[in-house]
Amino acid sequence: MDKALRDALAAAGPAVTGLSCLADGADQIFARAVLDHGGTLEVIVPARRYRQGLPEQARPDYDRLLAAAARVHRMPAEESDAQAHMAAGVRMLEMADELWAVWDGKPARGYGGTADVVACARDRGVPVRVFWPRGARRD
Repeated sequence: MDKALRDALAAAGPAVTGLSCLADGADQIFARAVLDHGGTLEVIVPARRYRQGLPEQARPDYDRLLAAAARVHRMPAEESDAQAHMAAGVRMLEMADELWAVWDGKPARGYGGTADVVACARDRGVPVRVFWPRGARRD
């Protein structure tokens, strides 16, 4: 997945802007890849208490990436819950030309997950490009 993402960023050119909520895992990997490529990072923070909801080990990278962002868009929710995450996903789709999703193709574990954002993008006509994580099965 990392190589596929780097290749896609190279094909997009140096003027790429990446949007991310900086969730632990794929979101942070994507954000680092955008910055390493020389692109611009914009962050959408789903809720005021979003950072507190991240695993403790993901917070230092979150802080570094947030500080490196060219713009930070803060959503109005207080609590970092499923509704706030979905609202941030919708906001991201409103700003994006294309959705790049690291997704295993499975339904979301909870409302506002990757599957929900992918479905919303498709409903809105936003092009979707899926990067399959290692071990994911394509049915």
